[in-house]
Amino acid sequence: MNCEVCQLNELEVEHFEIREVLRCILHTILFHRALGLVRPKDVDLELFEITYVQCGDVEVERKIDEKIDQFIDRVEKHPKKKNQICLSFYEVKNKQATWFTNKVEHLYWEQWYINLNVMQHPKTPSGKSHHSKLVVDPGVEAGGARRVALEASLRDVLFQIIKFVNEKKDHVPSIPNLEGFLFPYEITISSSSDSAFRMDMFKRMLQTPHPSMLS
Repeated sequence: MNCEVCQLNELEVEHFEIREVLRCILHTILFHRALGLVRPKDVDLELFEITYVQCGDVEVERKIDEKIDQFIDRVEKHPKKKNQICLSFYEVKNKQATWFTNKVEHLYWEQWYINLNVMQHPKTPSGKSHHSKLVVDPGVEAGGARRVALEASLRDVLFQIIKFVNEKKDHVPSIPNLEGFLFPYEITISSSSDSAFRMDMFKRMLQTPHPSMLS
């Protein structure tokens, strides 16, 4: 099985912008890969003049927020490393169990890499807030031009997602018998310099030897 890989354009963000940016991107990808049995939910970003669509599922929102928390924690612990999130879709294949293998194998058919370059500034209280309202430090207003540029870059990423899902269809597996409305997926977080990250990517390359790229 071939795995389609999309490296999304890198975004330069402030610490307090991480949560909204990641929510927007992750929910947009999942919505476009949903199987149709969803109740679309429009969400207006508070920091940008952008509206995106969620699947309207509480469990999906919980999982995404949990992963964003982990991403923010990693950024705080490793501020000088570039961290990325990978959203992977896969099929589940049952294998004959042996003493060194699991019974279930994940066959990845699509992976999305979200790359954020977090600017090194003092943390803001909103960094780990779970509330919808975001507190913006007054000093950030001086970066209005940067914010406008980021908004434009985020729009480009959303168009990049839409272009990918419209052009890359042949690799999408047939609709499985699922209880939910999404293909099986996972969200992983790593620094590009982590040895564990490189090993994980190597293993996935072995499973999917001929990925095609869209950048």
